[in-house]
Amino acid sequence: MGEWQGATPIENVGMTIADDPWCLRQAAFDPRRRARDETLFALANGGLGVRGGFEEQDSPTDGSFLAAAFEQNAIHYHERLAGFARSTDTRVPVAEGKRIRIQLDGELLDLAQAEWLAFERELDLRHGQLRRRLRIRTAAGHTLEIHAERVVPFAEHALLAIRFQVRSIDYRGPITLLSSIESGRQAVAQGDDPRIGAGGGEGLLAIGAGVEGGMAWIAQRAPHRGFELSCGQHHRAGEGLAARPPQAMAGRVEQRFEGELSPGTQVGLEKFVAYVHEGDPEQRVATLARQLASAAGLGFGGFAGPQASALEGFWQRAGISVTGDAAAEQALRFNLFHLLQSAGRNGVDGTAAKGLTGEGYEGHCFWDTEAFVLPVMVFTAPDVARAMLHYRFRTLDAARAHAREMNHPAGALYPWRTIDGGECSAHYPSGSAAYHINAAVAYGIGLYLDASDDLDFLIEAGAEMLFETARIWPQVGHFNPRRDGAFCIHEVTGPDEYTTLVNNNFYTNRMAQQHLRRAVAAWHRLRQERPDALAALARRLALEEAEVDVWRRAAEAMYLPYDEDQGVYAQDDEFLDKPRWPFPPVAGEHRPLLLDYHPLTLYRHQICKQADVVMGLVLAGQDLDPRRKRRSFDYYEAVTTHDSTLSAPVFGILANEVGHADKAWRYFDASLRVDLDDLHRNTDHGVHMAALAGSWRGLAEGFAGLRVRDGGLSFAPTLPEAWQGYGFNLRWRDCVLRVDVAADGVRYRLEEGAELTVTHAGKPLVLSPGTAAVQPLAQPLDAVRATFPRQARALIFDLDGVLTDTAHTHYEAWQRLADEIGVPFDRQINERLKGVDRMASLAIILEQATRDYGDEERKALADRKNGYYVQAIERFGPRDLFDGVLRVLDEARAAGLKVGLASASRNAPLLLDKLGIAERFDYIADSGRIRRAKPDPEIFLDVAAALGVPPSQCIGVEDAAAGIEAIHAAGMAAVGIGTATGLPQADVVLPGIAAFRVRDFVSS
Repeated sequence: MGEWQGATPIENVGMTIADDPWCLRQAAFDPRRRARDETLFALANGGLGVRGGFEEQDSPTDGSFLAAAFEQNAIHYHERLAGFARSTDTRVPVAEGKRIRIQLDGELLDLAQAEWLAFERELDLRHGQLRRRLRIRTAAGHTLEIHAERVVPFAEHALLAIRFQVRSIDYRGPITLLSSIESGRQAVAQGDDPRIGAGGGEGLLAIGAGVEGGMAWIAQRAPHRGFELSCGQHHRAGEGLAARPPQAMAGRVEQRFEGELSPGTQVGLEKFVAYVHEGDPEQRVATLARQLASAAGLGFGGFAGPQASALEGFWQRAGISVTGDAAAEQALRFNLFHLLQSAGRNGVDGTAAKGLTGEGYEGHCFWDTEAFVLPVMVFTAPDVARAMLHYRFRTLDAARAHAREMNHPAGALYPWRTIDGGECSAHYPSGSAAYHINAAVAYGIGLYLDASDDLDFLIEAGAEMLFETARIWPQVGHFNPRRDGAFCIHEVTGPDEYTTLVNNNFYTNRMAQQHLRRAVAAWHRLRQERPDALAALARRLALEEAEVDVWRRAAEAMYLPYDEDQGVYAQDDEFLDKPRWPFPPVAGEHRPLLLDYHPLTLYRHQICKQADVVMGLVLAGQDLDPRRKRRSFDYYEAVTTHDSTLSAPVFGILANEVGHADKAWRYFDASLRVDLDDLHRNTDHGVHMAALAGSWRGLAEGFAGLRVRDGGLSFAPTLPEAWQGYGFNLRWRDCVLRVDVAADGVRYRLEEGAELTVTHAGKPLVLSPGTAAVQPLAQPLDAVRATFPRQARALIFDLDGVLTDTAHTHYEAWQRLADEIGVPFDRQINERLKGVDRMASLAIILEQATRDYGDEERKALADRKNGYYVQAIERFGPRDLFDGVLRVLDEARAAGLKVGLASASRNAPLLLDKLGIAERFDYIADSGRIRRAKPDPEIFLDVAAALGVPPSQCIGVEDAAAGIEAIHAAGMAAVGIGTATGLPQADVVLPGIAAFRVRDFVSS
């Protein structure tokens, strides 16, 4: 838990940035990473997704997907209650059309039996094309080169174009290319991991196959849903290949192309595959015949060229660059490319959490579509953003039906997870209870309207969605007389799925407040600018002004829980009352807690799967006190596992805002390469769309400080230490704005559009077409610090480095142990041990060991070191106290303050006794009971609880950076003993305890 520590990347065999960050290149193939690579090298166009497997070899994890192709299966409960979801949508693979097998002299080529001499696979991000080259020596000793190119054109709904060539190096003889469409693939079974796929491995049934001229086709049906599709293939054979008539068989069609090869010659085939799901079988075949005949006439270049032009146009208006870090530049472009190609763009199909690159989460859409992906499309491809919102409008009737299932007589409630619009979650505490999905859709609508001023969209779709979803909030909340009439929302679940069914979830309430305000503003705008359209909509919805006024009053009176004692926004009414997570981390590779613990175990503790309060402070943080934001960041970071890929980018954005520049970078880096490095170990099942979007948002909203305030763009750009500069384009209204950030300043250039006013570092800046405006970098926000003197009832001290100096004693004991076991140890390593408990310190030292040490051996080594240390401190006495310690303790007692000790040393009581000050402390932490070392706040919270003082009324005094972080995470003000450079996050830094005066820090 706590700050993102960074998962270990899966080894990227052969993956390089080469010299071109516009391409993802792989120069070696690792069959162990086959599924991951099929995800990374997938192509899509919003309607069709084709994983990156090879044409000439089958793979059990390869596949192709249509956004429209899914099955519906009944959800079986032993105890079904009213309103429970009755069925689930499941994405299923469609007929596989990319297959082109190779026969040499009648023998089918098996890549697994061949010697691979050279391999290169390249995803061209600039032009939207996948290319591959493979040189092999077959089992029979023949050397060949295979060249394959592939595009999935944006201009077509569901078409795949392939150019496939085989060149002989030393083979002489007949060659046959067998091009086929094959059915029979099943949906991935879930197993024990609910993040992966379906409960059972079902698939589409083959219901027919045939030949129509040069085209061959097969038809499939989803047996439960009744959905049908047809898939056809057509070809354009190169010189030297003779086409044999296509053949239709049960569940597959195939066409053979025969030729001769000799050293230095090659054969080539262009293949075109299309999918149609509208119309009856005869109509589908006729449509396929027309589409594929046209495709064969155009040829591969007729699709690759327009696709390249479309991508070049996109990058011209949505370019992104990093100076001095080609790997980051490549990753950002990779992420944005995958967002663009998998986002629903026809207004009918949704945008799934795994895009169209795999079957993870059964192909479902969640709230993160609007909360993460749509904002990126708003700023880079607004036409796609509009289409994504039209998908939600298409499913509005299903959302109305879901609201009725949930006993709401009016309004619409969007489901937690869905494909076709109905609720697909069988676990209502973390599914249907997540009412915040309505607010996320409203957030997306509002952001799109701010960026586009698209009044037509507001009339045709946006207002109806805003109004119908806003109607739900007064039905799940009320004006609570026990809270002075504040509007409270009950029995909902926020983004954190480890905490469910709560009252007044901060994120939900804050987002509902923004939603209601947006709905009220839309009502008044339409009444002023399009009164006839509003009147017609209001009649159809039976919506009256009095109901809109309830929305206004609810927004004004919205209860936003804040805990004065902790100084943080409370995640809900009871979250802060729960104990913190008591279980120690599991040894080995990190696993999400949901895989190992019963939900009730999670629900009983302060443990967050992902950003919740922090998410609210990012999406709706305007006009909130920055000190409260900072305190909330520190507190919730300490109780968050980041088990969701949604978490790191959000924490990174807020970290940058509240002055944690180093943490902002680490969180950004975690989201930047979540799929490229497979950090969550499930990229096999598709990319993480929200995390990919989070990297763009981390750049623009984190480092560049992009915010939309009062309907306009605001920036506060800073520069990460690791970069020389960065830049990005974004769309706003009818403008294209370029922002470039470097050490010498920020350059704004209006590349398209009329005059535009933005805000830079809090000041308005007017931009004229074609000219650049250069401004200084925004000053990084200083850490939002506690102010002194302040109300306080307790002082909590660390021991070593604050009250006395045992550092050298510890150093000598560790040095003696390290010498005895032959492990390198020096003062640089010793610095890492400051504030760290004994076992964690030993783990750091053993990083340099040449062999592994078991648990019992480690315990014995720690005990041996402790023995050396205890021998040394026997010589300590009052003379070893730092100057000023006795005075400070006397002042604290005179002021009526409680005094506690939060030392990680198990020898602290002995040492205090030797120093003669043990009786001056009201409580000394028992470090043996503390499960988590600093920077976890456990030890400071333990002391505060024992003293009976709320953390917000405690002041912690520490000499180590980890200790300062722990104090802040506990909700306390932090006084550092040392240097400002060494303790940059402390609220104040003193050179020594002698400079501490109680009256300077504690108000009377």
